[in-house]
Amino acid sequence: MQSYCNNHYLTYYSMMGVSIIRNIISLTPRLQHIVITGRRNMSLAQIDTPIIPLVEAKRFISECLQAVGTPRKHADAMGDLLAEADYRGHYSHGMNRLEMYIQDVRSGSCDGKAVPKILKETAATAWVDGQNGLGAVIGNFCMDLAIKKAKEVGIGWVSVKGSNHFGIAGKYTLEAVKEGMLGMSFTNTSPFMAPTRGKQAMLGTNPLSLAAPGKEGDNFVLDMATTAVAVGKIEIARRKGAPIPDGWAQDKEGHITTDTTEALARGSCLMPLGGSETNSGYKGYGLGFLVEIFCGILGGATYGPNVRKWGTTDRTANLGQCFVAINPQCFAPGTVPTLGNGVLRIGPLIWGNASSPLIRNVSRRASKGD
Repeated sequence: MQSYCNNHYLTYYSMMGVSIIRNIISLTPRLQHIVITGRRNMSLAQIDTPIIPLVEAKRFISECLQAVGTPRKHADAMGDLLAEADYRGHYSHGMNRLEMYIQDVRSGSCDGKAVPKILKETAATAWVDGQNGLGAVIGNFCMDLAIKKAKEVGIGWVSVKGSNHFGIAGKYTLEAVKEGMLGMSFTNTSPFMAPTRGKQAMLGTNPLSLAAPGKEGDNFVLDMATTAVAVGKIEIARRKGAPIPDGWAQDKEGHITTDTTEALARGSCLMPLGGSETNSGYKGYGLGFLVEIFCGILGGATYGPNVRKWGTTDRTANLGQCFVAINPQCFAPGTVPTLGNGVLRIGPLIWGNASSPLIRNVSRRASKGD
């Protein structure tokens, strides 16, 4: 799925695609009246390039999850999460994932009604049991707790077990930024990544995020997988019928592939950030292991190749996650203004200083979201 955001509207192109919408509606029959195009009483056959107000996208997601028994408050949290992902350009983690969440709740492999519970706590830390709830509900609970602790003692570090897919990691780090703090979040995932020189998936995509407050809302946000790419981007490429670049995935024999069908086949793997060994892919594997230590091991969750395989609902995921808030007021004086000025100074160099030279055969500079 691709989306374009402007004035709180989302445009959903056929890459979502219509098949996912059809599957969602087949799972939740009473939702056939729902606004999915921004216009009521429009048949699925008419879907092409619909314009959807952001509030309608959130409502659609929420009502889909409510239809399979999720309480409205929890369903609304998921609506905020998935719509935010598309709004920020993370198309692989937005409504592209809605069907998965519905299947998890409907099958019972995820408890849409569960509420997280604190198991152990100090002034600066907490260990939480997500009780197999929805990732957004658990993530919001844990980051709120980390922020509360950071306000009181300077830092809050919360690890959780018993969680599920929590969407984009940057959603939670930006909650810390709203409170004038730095935020970090990490999660392990179903195994996708083969270690350098290996051909069996041993770690997940294991994303991480850091967000820091900048001036005038121009914040620094790093949100990335430790694999070369998120699996959702390969899924989107397959829907488009497009090949993927070298270094994203390898087939079941460990050979680099650009074919999306091979890349998503059973036994194939994603490559670590960096790709092959000659391109320092082992550094990406190391970063993935760092996330695994924080989340799977420190959190007391399932870790590494033991995590439930992607797309299966025969058992709980028991993912581990980690949420950190840091109060800059507890460190060097002027940290917040320095951060803000730094982002404003560096930003134009990254996102389009008209005076900076381009490399040969490149027509434009990288922009936010690229």
